[in-house]
Amino acid sequence: MSKYEVIVIGGGPSGLMASIAAVKQGASVALVDKGDKLGRKLGISGGGRCNVTNVKEIDELIQYIPGGGRFLYSAFSLFSNRDIIAFFENLGIALKEEDNGRMFPVSDKAKTVVDALVGKARSLGVKLLTHHPVQEVMFVENGVQGVKLTTGEQIEAKCVIIATGGKSVPHTGSTGDGYPWATAAGHTITELYPTEVPIVSKEPFITDRSLQGLSLRNVKLSVLNAKGKAVVAHQGDMIFTHFGLSGPIALRCSGFIRGVKRKSGSSEVKLALDLFPEMSQAGLDAYLRGLLTDEPKKTLKNVLKGTIPERLLPILFERAGLSGETTYEHLPKEPWLEFTAVLKSFSILVTGTRPFEEAFVTGGGVHLKEVSPQTMESKLMPGLFFCGEVLDIHGYTGGYNITAAFATGYTAGHHAGLLAQGH
Repeated sequence: MSKYEVIVIGGGPSGLMASIAAVKQGASVALVDKGDKLGRKLGISGGGRCNVTNVKEIDELIQYIPGGGRFLYSAFSLFSNRDIIAFFENLGIALKEEDNGRMFPVSDKAKTVVDALVGKARSLGVKLLTHHPVQEVMFVENGVQGVKLTTGEQIEAKCVIIATGGKSVPHTGSTGDGYPWATAAGHTITELYPTEVPIVSKEPFITDRSLQGLSLRNVKLSVLNAKGKAVVAHQGDMIFTHFGLSGPIALRCSGFIRGVKRKSGSSEVKLALDLFPEMSQAGLDAYLRGLLTDEPKKTLKNVLKGTIPERLLPILFERAGLSGETTYEHLPKEPWLEFTAVLKSFSILVTGTRPFEEAFVTGGGVHLKEVSPQTMESKLMPGLFFCGEVLDIHGYTGGYNITAAFATGYTAGHHAGLLAQGH
């Protein structure tokens, strides 16, 4: 029977960082992973370039982590986004800042980051055990005892860190393995759901694929509750697909659809698309009238197709009860007002989201009230720690989830290492 002071289950970003932090405290550490390769999900993150963190100030950063962001204040005080940048630069990885504070390796290769993390863990003496699927975490009355592998082999440890990820991108090994072990320790798992995931709609213009592939730039998408009030709104780019909506702002809105459906009891949720978020309706009316007065004998559809996507125009005209064949000279007042209103709030009924297989992030997880934010140790089982996506924490894409993973991983490893050493 092998024996270590700390066992980390899972070789993703949080697990690798946890093993590094634990061994730095002088603990003997084994990282066990069921796969043949460590950092698989990390290797495909950021479009294969690995967005290692985001440089926003902590308060703003937390606003981009709508699921459990405030829980991270303590972890960030120990290991912040600035510390993540310093960590990688000390490993010889030059980083560069891109739009919206996203930090990437200058190499533009995620492999650079994965190799550096794995190499650092190995050089510090972490025992890296791939092809070691864990069957259960072993507990005794006063804490953890270690882990039992599917082979029947047992590995003893004073502390166990569960860093198995969520259920998103399951082909990388994230299949929700950690939840039953947390449950066995007495923990609550909040409802799991895909987030940062494309949205599904059965609107006629979606099902007939008339808008498929149409990209919109700098528009605003809002998720509305049953009273028509926006519960969240994001401005940026999106794309119509054969099943619904995708692109950055659709992904960011996706995690809120489930909550609205649950509260309303409805099978559908209304989204509102603002095609001109920088203008008021009155300003938009004046702007479009200016275009029309320049060419008063041309049809509306021919004048506006340079300003509004041509494939979208027939649907907008139909919603407003306005003919695209009308000229400015014969423009009816009420339908025109309705048309500008539709441009500012084009409603789209959606039914839900795509499955976990297509999600970037898992919503839900180990209940945060049962975990110490200062140490990431279980409040229910001494010596058991959690980090990364297995926790009920989720952020938007843009370096926020990986920042949370590194910070919680470092915090869990640091304190597990101290505890194992009797400090």
